[in-house]
Amino acid sequence: MTLYESNYVRLGWLVPELPEQGSSLVSRPGTDMPLHLSVQEVARYTTTLRLTYYFRDGGALIADPDLLVRVYHDAGLVEAMACSHEHRHELLRAYPTGRGSELERRWVRNMMLNKWLEYCADQGHSFSRD
Repeated sequence: MTLYESNYVRLGWLVPELPEQGSSLVSRPGTDMPLHLSVQEVARYTTTLRLTYYFRDGGALIADPDLLVRVYHDAGLVEAMACSHEHRHELLRAYPTGRGSELERRWVRNMMLNKWLEYCADQGHSFSRD
């Protein structure tokens, strides 16, 4: 199984049914910080989501890892398109998402997404329309 296929499977653990464009959902499992999901764009074969935690920094809310994720429905793939480069969550600090060549940055972003989705599922995160 490729990394992007694994991301698709793991995202499915958290989001069994993708919400409509403009939707914003929050998962609050009690064992981790609230996880925010918002649907940025829906096209015929893709959906673009934003997944993040929010941290307080002074009076401001800072989104981190602020992952922009594209779901390719027809191919069964999920790709991390972009994310913040400095992370506040301890688990995410191991992934240097702003360094290296474009290929290296994509690899690190998608490995981070893969591990983070597994972590979120283990913490009990889940998004549903209920």
